[in-house]
Amino acid sequence: PSCLPPQAAFAHLALALRSDVFTLRQRLQLERSARDAAEGNIQQELGQCQAALERLGPCCAAAGCRDTLQQLQGSLAVLAAAVQRATSAAERLGAVHQEARLSRAAEVMVQHVEKLKRQLGREHAELEEMKLLIQHSGHCWQLPHTQDDPETQLRPHPVMRTFQQGAARRRVSIAVIPKQLL
Repeated sequence: PSCLPPQAAFAHLALALRSDVFTLRQRLQLERSARDAAEGNIQQELGQCQAALERLGPCCAAAGCRDTLQQLQGSLAVLAAAVQRATSAAERLGAVHQEARLSRAAEVMVQHVEKLKRQLGREHAELEEMKLLIQHSGHCWQLPHTQDDPETQLRPHPVMRTFQQGAARRRVSIAVIPKQLL
């Protein structure tokens, strides 16, 4: 969406967000299930390692063997804690990635809204200018400084011409509406 114009990017993101809402619960449940299964598998493997170490305990008569067995059990406990931290870190990383994507989407949407505000401001200024022009000229077709020139008396001012064209377009569109609807 970064190479699209703001309006197209806005529409693309709005559609993506709307369609994501429909599947969000299902995807969230699926991801939780996958995470729980992965954590369960890791816990099962760690439990099997712990059980194997406990079975090895009575077989180790030598002091060196018992020390190694205790080191392995300590390493297994450290590994279990590291798995928990890795799981939490992965969830936080996923959340930050999602926040970055949404931040970019929000930035595109804000750019589009700013563009619309500028466009509205320009149109409002044109409207105000048109109102002033209509007020100052009354309903005349000419500006005060062109009254001497007979050729310009017949032509409307360019701004008035634009206004009349817009009004003419509206009249045509109203005329096209079936009488049943009116």
